[in-house]
Amino acid sequence: MFRKILTLTTLAVTLTLALPAQQGRGMMMGGMGGMKLPDTITSDANPVTPAKINLGRMLFYDARLSKNQDVSCNSCHSLTNYGVDGKPVSSGDKGQLGGRNSPTVYNAAGHFVQFWDGRAANVEEQAKGPILNPVEMAMPSEAAVVATIKKIPGYQAAFREAFPGVAEPISYDNIARAIGAFERKLTTPSRWDRFMGGDQTAITSEEMAGHHQFMMAGCMSCHNGPYIGGQTFQKLGAKKSWPVATDTGRMGVTGNTSDRLMFKVPSLRNVEKTGPYFHTGKVATLDEAVRLMGEYQLDRKLDDKQIAQIVAWLKTLTGEIPADYIRQPALPQ
Repeated sequence: MFRKILTLTTLAVTLTLALPAQQGRGMMMGGMGGMKLPDTITSDANPVTPAKINLGRMLFYDARLSKNQDVSCNSCHSLTNYGVDGKPVSSGDKGQLGGRNSPTVYNAAGHFVQFWDGRAANVEEQAKGPILNPVEMAMPSEAAVVATIKKIPGYQAAFREAFPGVAEPISYDNIARAIGAFERKLTTPSRWDRFMGGDQTAITSEEMAGHHQFMMAGCMSCHNGPYIGGQTFQKLGAKKSWPVATDTGRMGVTGNTSDRLMFKVPSLRNVEKTGPYFHTGKVATLDEAVRLMGEYQLDRKLDDKQIAQIVAWLKTLTGEIPADYIRQPALPQ
């Protein structure tokens, strides 16, 4: 099956090179599974409103949601640093270290599940986890979180505005809904999006060569769609046993041995800025990450030139941080 995909991919790339720019771009769009990045990642279950976004922004930055009032969502997912803290694993309550690298929150609302092991279905469910995690924000219970928020007068009006007509608008679920609504607009359009939209000057010939190398190697079989990943689970070490396999991945959630070393495929958007890499955070450079993926996932020995070209293309996926949208707000008192 993999060889069939790779053969078709190589054919698509060959045809792309032979076509005029507009037709070639269309073929790439089809090969990557559609590349358009939405401005807002919508949810029928949690409609995005300005009031909900404003509340979610405040909660995202508010360290009072943690036991010692010194850790916020932004502590591990720094919005000015592409949604990560740049550490192998993040530190939380009393300096305790987490067990996995903290993924970026940018564009994450579009992923099919959340966390490396997929234990949360969406960003709203994900938002609930770190607040109660004893290693992260360490709040003792949902009730304790709600009680803390209710003691802050400024939040009373903000919750009523965000959740009108609700008898008790301050609830743990609504805290998560507000944070989720804010995260649903954390999207980062990039130069690659401009190119796919018709701007042929948005990328260089070297970067385009990197895209062709990416497709020819078979990377797009997992990294596709508008988020260039984030849509499937894949086994780490699909073609060659991964050298360090102590983390069982999704098996820890399902208990199924077939899920051993299965992890959510990460998005490659902003990958230039979101290292160190993989769930361990132990791979420091993007070049090394590409080399390891070629060897262990695709059984391909990529040479230095191929890696350099792929990395050049990956850098076209570095998007624009929405500076006004993420500006830290004054917190309610």
